[in-house]
Amino acid sequence: MDPVVIFDCNGVLVDSEPLATAIVSQEFIRAGFALTPDIVARYFTGRRPADMFAEVEIAAGRKLPPDFAATVASATLGRFRAELRATKHAAYALSWLRGPKCVASSSSIDRIRVSLESTDLIRFFEPNLFSANEVRNGKPAPDLFLHAAGKMRVSASECIVVEDSPVGVAAGVAAGMTVIGFVGGSHAGSQLGNHLRAAGANAVISDMRALKSTIIDLRGW
Repeated sequence: MDPVVIFDCNGVLVDSEPLATAIVSQEFIRAGFALTPDIVARYFTGRRPADMFAEVEIAAGRKLPPDFAATVASATLGRFRAELRATKHAAYALSWLRGPKCVASSSSIDRIRVSLESTDLIRFFEPNLFSANEVRNGKPAPDLFLHAAGKMRVSASECIVVEDSPVGVAAGVAAGMTVIGFVGGSHAGSQLGNHLRAAGANAVISDMRALKSTIIDLRGW
């Protein structure tokens, strides 16, 4: 039986990380919090926005503006609709990948949908889109991936996760799933592959065209 392949969205299906970190950094700075895009990327890649905002407030010892989350969400959706692009070869990989697929992302369901609609990838997944807002704990906790497996009606051992962040890989490992690390996004630095392996990735790829063969190798077919 084909495994269920669970894709992270940001940095895996869509090349969103540089754009997203620039947007949220800009809004942090406007609100008087000096977080550069590099700082946002270093500490919060793969995390839920709500968790990021809470940690920033704790570290700064003061609250963000009450409408901050809505402001960031609105700015992000607007820029994504205009500028977001699919990860190179994502559509190719999805076209050749048989079996059930879903998306499990730290983003809101609105952002997931806009990301996939803007890049014409939603046709591969609808209606199997799952947001970390649907579970109690975000990545690196396993809650989201276990939620996705439950919705897809499979056990964790029947799932393969594709992730680009150490916290995402850790979440997949904690869920008891096989994890493929992806380092083909424009945000990926030279050490990302090592970081993903250290977090527990079973394999690391830099090109989406290698996804199908990597899954075959991992499943021992």
